[in-house]
Amino acid sequence: MAAITPEQRTADPDRRFLRRAMDEKLLERDEEQDLARRWKDGRDEDALHALTQAYMRLVISVASRFRKYGLPFADLVQEGNVGLMEAAARFEPDRDVRFSTYAAWWIRSAIQDYVLRNWSIVRTGTTSAQKTLFFNLRRVRAIIEDVGPTMTPEHRARTARILRVKESEVDTMSARLAAGDRSLNAPMGEDGDSTWQDFLADDRLAPEDDVMLRHDSAKRVNWVREAMQVLTEREQLIIRERKLKEDETVTLEALGERLGISKERVRQIEQQALGKLTTELKDRFGDPEAAGLIADA
Repeated sequence: MAAITPEQRTADPDRRFLRRAMDEKLLERDEEQDLARRWKDGRDEDALHALTQAYMRLVISVASRFRKYGLPFADLVQEGNVGLMEAAARFEPDRDVRFSTYAAWWIRSAIQDYVLRNWSIVRTGTTSAQKTLFFNLRRVRAIIEDVGPTMTPEHRARTARILRVKESEVDTMSARLAAGDRSLNAPMGEDGDSTWQDFLADDRLAPEDDVMLRHDSAKRVNWVREAMQVLTEREQLIIRERKLKEDETVTLEALGERLGISKERVRQIEQQALGKLTTELKDRFGDPEAAGLIADA
């Protein structure tokens, strides 16, 4: 008798699990409501088990739609089960909706997130538009009969309208789906002596340029700090909040409320302060625009 391989040993429990799940009796609406209330109000684990076990077939059904992405089916089912448990935890029995309908959304969302995390070593689908494109672009291209290796401008525009995304996002995702992952150590050239990473450009500054840039930046900061001393406290506050903050700039309206003046008055003070600051910098250090201290208007 032939020996049982590890793959067969693993597959048999999976098949038994799938058969048991598909043989589970579907619940009526009243049964769903009763089990959901017992879990929500009394944390009855037997009720939770009965509720989720009855809809494992739903998990399997949804997971089967994502097999084409090349990920292990058992993993898809496992992620769908996570979504099912999340649905059970969040379900409100008093709402007029079937648990199966509610759970389907959570199951699909959990599996989609898993596919996006594991389809490629490069992170894909970080925005809702990218997620929509990832799961629907191939289907839409088939509908509009766009079968070429690259999308035509007309088909790209039509796809963007159908999926309600930008044309540039359609173009980016189309290229992303058409190209597989490439190893940085993949051999290149006729003799294979070079690797892909040997041809990647380093966009960082050279060490000497980086040191010079840091030195010049520190010098400019000190010049501006010294020149700021000619401004009043209110003018300094407005310039710091409007021109010198690295993160989000404070609006004229917000500063007006803070200082008890109108936003138009804040704008006037800002312009006056910039004029005084420019004059002071010229007197001390020459042309501030040439020195990179003040951008062109």
